[in-house]
Amino acid sequence: MVVFVCHPESITPRHNLMPNYRRLAVAGGTYFFTQVTYQRRTWLCNDIARATLRDAINTVRQTYPFSIDAFVLLPDHLHCIWTLPEGDSDYTTRWRLIKTLVTKRCATELALNAKVTDSRSKRKEGNLWQRRFWEHLIRDEVDYARHCHYIHYNPVKHGLCQTPIQWRFSSVHRFVAQGIYPEDWGVHQMPAIPSQWVGE
Repeated sequence: MVVFVCHPESITPRHNLMPNYRRLAVAGGTYFFTQVTYQRRTWLCNDIARATLRDAINTVRQTYPFSIDAFVLLPDHLHCIWTLPEGDSDYTTRWRLIKTLVTKRCATELALNAKVTDSRSKRKEGNLWQRRFWEHLIRDEVDYARHCHYIHYNPVKHGLCQTPIQWRFSSVHRFVAQGIYPEDWGVHQMPAIPSQWVGE
């Protein structure tokens, strides 16, 4: 099973600037990520998708280990924080393999009605994921905490629930169980979160 460890963008530029963007990779670093579904289709939280994503992550971690410090799954996107092993900065391969495994294992079963462009067909991309993901290298403990807060408050931000603990698909439950957050975390006021755009 996926373990959510108890750790929390200058995010990449908008789409029209992406071709000139070079990702920052630091060996053994801790990163915040946002991955969005293709055309914002809302398939990520159904039973098939969740089980397949979990299995894909576990499969990839067997060959390319990393810790998942915080995680939230929403219908059309996910946010997470990973820490890579010492001497390893290759998060791109990990994301490519995870997305490929999910596409191979459940694209047909999900049967999404989303047309694939010629460009995506040439790249052998399906209609489940956006090609790009957003990443941010965590700078320090304050940056880490703020991105954890962002992740766990995100379902409330999107109107999916009234309090963070009400959202099932979030590591907020582990943070509360381990005493990192109080049980009423995020209920009475919005926590301190990054002020810049973090991929929604």
